[in-house]
Amino acid sequence: MKTKKIAIVSDHAGYYLKVKLLKYLIKEQYDVKDLGCSSEEAVDYPDFGHPLANAISAGDFEVGISICGTGNGINMVVNKHPGIRSALCWNEEISRLARAHNDANICALPGRFISESEAYLIVKTFLNTSFDGGRHQRRIDKISLKIY
Repeated sequence: MKTKKIAIVSDHAGYYLKVKLLKYLIKEQYDVKDLGCSSEEAVDYPDFGHPLANAISAGDFEVGISICGTGNGINMVVNKHPGIRSALCWNEEISRLARAHNDANICALPGRFISESEAYLIVKTFLNTSFDGGRHQRRIDKISLKIY
């Protein structure tokens, strides 16, 4: 198995793409866990985004993949959690930069706006790109709000 522990979630709009990505990740021998949803029956994306973000914040998984229709809703949900840096990735370059410059730990995908082949490339790039550190770390250190 590859080293990264990955959790993947979707709502109904991202279910089809999630199933395809799950098969791809298993074939590529990643340690991946599907946290839901389980069909194309209408559900609310926060019901799956919050458990994903909690699991990553707790250290149960290194990275996550979240999918909803536009990617925006579920991305907003997970980014409410401490230590989560989710990036809406709609192409390979955004995916690469999200990891290299932002040390993103969740890749949010717009299930209704990208093809399967684009999704595979985005996820592959996300999982295989390292954080550059340096000046980017200084910026990441400024993301969390300080309550006075």
